[in-house]
Amino acid sequence: MLARHAKSDWADDGLDDHDRPLNDRGRRDAPEIARTVLRKGVRPEVLLASSALRAQQTAAAFADAFDTEVVTQEQLYLASPDTILDAARATGAAEVMVVAHDPGMSALVSRLADRDERMVTCAVAIFTWHNGDWDDVDATPPDAFELVTP
Repeated sequence: MLARHAKSDWADDGLDDHDRPLNDRGRRDAPEIARTVLRKGVRPEVLLASSALRAQQTAAAFADAFDTEVVTQEQLYLASPDTILDAARATGAAEVMVVAHDPGMSALVSRLADRDERMVTCAVAIFTWHNGDWDDVDATPPDAFELVTP
């Protein structure tokens, strides 16, 4: 699963981008989307998140719903599609969620889905491969793909 962080707060223009928190909408959307994903029967073994505050807050809402821990990875902050995929692949887990940022998220989702997809804030792309391993993810179309949005 690839998730873009929920809507962030731009009210304080003096804040560094890395330190922007979620706004009211983001704080509402994250737990709601987490519950929606959980109702679909999807629960990650590993939840990776960018070190940015908005990604951490989004990941915390998902972690609460999925009853899992958040693993913070600095390299996921404004990461490229390859960095995001490499981080997920490195876990070795069968079910992984990565919470990070655009434009990397939209680019990776579009690449894996083999169609143009825009990851709005708090969107979660759910990919399923029934066979193969992480080495096949970039070379084999998914058996299923769903985009969950607020």
